[in-house]
Amino acid sequence: MQLTEKHKQYWNINLKMSSFLLVLWFVFTFVMGWFARELNEITIIGPLGFYMSAQGSLIIYVAIIWYYAHYMNNLDKEYGVHEGELD
Repeated sequence: MQLTEKHKQYWNINLKMSSFLLVLWFVFTFVMGWFARELNEITIIGPLGFYMSAQGSLIIYVAIIWYYAHYMNNLDKEYGVHEGELD
């Protein structure tokens, strides 16, 4: 099966979005952990480094998953590759 230009465009958009969200995941997983001591000097509810490690990162992960699912559903509809609606 040969990929058409429309298929290639769809996958390029998908790869760009996936790459962007993976960079966000990396930042909130590893970079926040790396700078945890410096972030502990900032106090919001408690020390920010501890808060981001304990709860904040999990919230960010759920937001990333939700955004990806929402974005891909819209992209699928735009390119005509969406699945039928559930009853």
